[in-house]
Amino acid sequence: MILGKCPFCSDGNIEARDREVRGKKVKLYACTNASWKSEDGEFYELTKDSTCRFKIWQNTLGKYGKWLSYKEVKELLSDESVEVELVSKKYGKKINYTKWITLNEEYGVSVIWD
Repeated sequence: MILGKCPFCSDGNIEARDREVRGKKVKLYACTNASWKSEDGEFYELTKDSTCRFKIWQNTLGKYGKWLSYKEVKELLSDESVEVELVSKKYGKKINYTKWITLNEEYGVSVIWD
């Protein structure tokens, strides 16, 4: 499934790929010009024929209680920033709050902390 144009290379598209990491199924939203391989199912690295390295893991914001959906990734690719709801477990309580996320070439997405 193609979600949009790659923001970091001239001719790539972002597609959803199924991966398994530590026994959990997750989506890898990656450029069509990037090929990822794994020997152990946990650490993924680029193959030599890759010309782009852009990727977003579905669970990249998992420590904040957020998994990115297709819709949010599409919005990021078209608008370059999206407001998402995150969860903090500070002081033993769950606290919901919203933050904006933006594209980041190295990490996929970055949270904009005010």
